[in-house]
Amino acid sequence: MVLASLRDVHVAWAWVLIISNGLAGSWSLAAHYVPGLRTRALWWFTVFAELAVFVQVALGVGLIAGQKLTAPKFHLFYGFVAIIAVGILYSYRDAPWMRNRLYQWYGAGGLFVMGLGIRAMLVARVGAR
Repeated sequence: MVLASLRDVHVAWAWVLIISNGLAGSWSLAAHYVPGLRTRALWWFTVFAELAVFVQVALGVGLIAGQKLTAPKFHLFYGFVAIIAVGILYSYRDAPWMRNRLYQWYGAGGLFVMGLGIRAMLVARVGAR
């Protein structure tokens, strides 16, 4: 049995974050146009994708605080902006003006969080050189 290091889990979970938020965002945008895609499974998957952000940041904090590793400043920035983005997505979901735009809101939000994950990964690779 091979035990993965915390860094290995952090790197692997980055792909979970990127792919799940991209899929959730795309599904939500498609659901705006195709009512048949508006299922409870969409919201459960969206919750999973957004919680993946918090898991990823917790893994990163564990690397920095527990193992005394350093990361490029913008890598940290993108992680915390992703948390803020998820908070903003969640906080505006019940706004009156959101009633007809909810699927677009979560679609754009999921793709935005995916982009933040990609940027964080790219910044980390450049900083590792």
